[in-house]
Amino acid sequence: MPRQRPTPAKTAPPIDVRLMNATASVLFVVAALALLGFGLAWLVRLPAFTLQAVRIEGDVGRNSAATIRANALPKLAGNFFTLDLERAQAAFQSVPWVRRAVVSRRWPNWLAVQLEEHRVAAWWHRENADDKLVNLQGEVFEANPGDVEDEGLPTLAGPDERQAPAMLALLRRLDPVFAPLEARVETLSLSARGSWRLVLDSGAEIELGRGSDDEVVARSQAFVGTVGDVTQRYSRPLASADLRHADGYAVKLRGVGTVESLPKKKSN
Repeated sequence: MPRQRPTPAKTAPPIDVRLMNATASVLFVVAALALLGFGLAWLVRLPAFTLQAVRIEGDVGRNSAATIRANALPKLAGNFFTLDLERAQAAFQSVPWVRRAVVSRRWPNWLAVQLEEHRVAAWWHRENADDKLVNLQGEVFEANPGDVEDEGLPTLAGPDERQAPAMLALLRRLDPVFAPLEARVETLSLSARGSWRLVLDSGAEIELGRGSDDEVVARSQAFVGTVGDVTQRYSRPLASADLRHADGYAVKLRGVGTVESLPKKKSN
């Protein structure tokens, strides 16, 4: 039998050939990705994806949908794909009376905007500028005062707008305290040193002093519980009161030039 020749062993290609093949593969992949990127960039800029409509949903009591679009749309840039949603949200939230806006894309070329408007709770007084407004969350915001129909809004006045939420919370606690006097809190002020003062809608001015909310409310309750006896005794309405005394409070009645110091109501 003829002897079989051994099969020659396969030898690996030279390193430079393998390197060249790997480089070619990488270049092919890069070229394909670049081509895909150019294609996508061309696709997303097609006129079909230009924003054609904006649907306004939610609260539109203070502004009409047309007014909101007129204010916000000039600030938008881009199409369905390239629009920056955070900037779009800021554009709608810059419209007066808009507290919060949620902007979302709707295929293929329009936006849905869900709005929440400010609900007014009080005025925020400023010494050398126009007053601002405070919403139900205690946030201070600017709006046209002529748009406010409620003439009975209370006023908050403090050294820093960041204190508005705490001031509004105390106002909500104090208002029912003074209800037995058939009065409501018209103005609540906080000094830079932390002293509270309020004015009732009857015109009476009351110095509440410093302390925690609980302490201020407790002093107010003690005052309201006893001051009725004084006003009935003299048949005069309350003009002012000072609750900062350690052993009681002082009152002044309209038409009475003297100030009486009264003991606090003793607890049983």
